[in-house]
Amino acid sequence: MHPFELTRALVDIESITENEGQVGEYLLRYLSALAAKSGGRAEAMAVSPERLNVYAHWGNPVVVLSTHMDTVPPFIASSEDEGHIYGRGSCDAKGIIAAMIAAAEKLIASGTRDFGLLFVVGEERNSAGAEVASRAPRGARYLINGEPTESKVALGSKGILRYEIVASGKMAHSAYPELGESAIEKLLDALEDVRRMPLPEDPVLGKTTVNIGTISGGRAPNIIPDAAKAEIAVRLVSDARTVDAALRAAVGDRAEVKEILALPAMHFGAMDGFPTSVVAFTTDIPVLSPAWGEPFLFGPGSIHVAHTLEEKISKRELLAAVDTYSQMTLTLLGKAEAHHA
Repeated sequence: MHPFELTRALVDIESITENEGQVGEYLLRYLSALAAKSGGRAEAMAVSPERLNVYAHWGNPVVVLSTHMDTVPPFIASSEDEGHIYGRGSCDAKGIIAAMIAAAEKLIASGTRDFGLLFVVGEERNSAGAEVASRAPRGARYLINGEPTESKVALGSKGILRYEIVASGKMAHSAYPELGESAIEKLLDALEDVRRMPLPEDPVLGKTTVNIGTISGGRAPNIIPDAAKAEIAVRLVSDARTVDAALRAAVGDRAEVKEILALPAMHFGAMDGFPTSVVAFTTDIPVLSPAWGEPFLFGPGSIHVAHTLEEKISKRELLAAVDTYSQMTLTLLGKAEAHHA
């Protein structure tokens, strides 16, 4: 299937995190057919009764190309014009899946072996698929992870700390606030101090940033609220322990701090001949590596349109990525062979 056609087919399968079953089965069928006619093997890695990772390999995999199947909401069906393919997941990361599969087909046609493909679930929330895969490594020495890096090899990526900040109070009639205790006011005071706390910087990765993503709570305008919650994402550039301690000190005893996800900031190596960049987002690499090998990060498309209603990927960039993934794989296979020799 042409990469444009495969990208649109994948985009048109709704796979918002925790609902990846259908797209996983589609990829398993596609890669099983490809493996059957080319001397490879495809298999499912169960993540839950309804969710699966998909892994395919040819020979003994030295290099594995990997990305994720899940998307953020809302579902947006595919469309295209002369220059771009649009829709949810077009660049993050279903176009990347299509490019990786096309690169695999190109490598197979040239007689190349000893590489694999790994597509996982849950990256957009908690890396559940990567966690399962990390417990079942297949001996690869190098991992090429796919995320939209504007077709540059990333030298580093920020980590992430995700929290729920939960405040409790006491209900009362709003005409008599002295009889209650407002959970929302506690939460707002705590969040204001979180916004003001000093944050680390890194010469390569830049500044630590904090996003208060959601706030919920209360029952009605005439009731003093007894519960309130915020969800926070911290983009890390340094040791998570320093930021965690600062955040907990800022919140104090006004609310409970629940850690949901913690992935460290990462620094990667460059590859000769490939342009480089640094990205502020987080990937599955901290979970997959080192179990699946030394990591590299590359992908077509821009993160600036991912997670938006205007998500798209350039057709020209998508086709170029097929060649780049193929060349990166060959480069790393050559590196492994030279090291072995």
